[in-house]
Amino acid sequence: MTTTETRTSPDETTRFAASARADALARRLEQGIDALIAFARPLTEAQWKTPIPKDGRPVGVVVHHVASVLPLEIQLAQALAKGEPITGVTWDAVHEMNAGHAKENAAVTKEEAIDLLRRNAAAATAAIRALTDAELATAATISLYADAPLTCQFMLEDHAVRHSYHHLAKVQGALKS
Repeated sequence: MTTTETRTSPDETTRFAASARADALARRLEQGIDALIAFARPLTEAQWKTPIPKDGRPVGVVVHHVASVLPLEIQLAQALAKGEPITGVTWDAVHEMNAGHAKENAAVTKEEAIDLLRRNAAAATAAIRALTDAELATAATISLYADAPLTCQFMLEDHAVRHSYHHLAKVQGALKS
């Protein structure tokens, strides 16, 4: 395994990635999380509690949701990296999990959500940077996608990396109305 040293700014601590591809994925996740935090931080209490159209969850719950599912998204990608199939995960189960999260976290504060987002994103990017090119390319079947054999990299891109961008767009749309 080759190791690539990377820096995102002259002041930042040096980080090591197992591959340039892994580092690029981690950087894209960081950029999405940073954008979501930058948007969420100045929101008023009323904006934080604004329901997202067609979704129904308040903005703050959705920000917390992005943070709370990062560990699971990374765990699923790591399973794929080992060639382990993902079974029993369905869209119905995802929707049920999201509804339960919304009920349990209806009163989440901005500070709690942003803190969890930072902590879970740091752990997620470290886990991504630990993946080799071979692991990123490893595929196994995923029940969420009709048992299609998909790669670890696909799972990361479609879930952990994309998630903050997806919900940021929904939150921005909700607050433009």
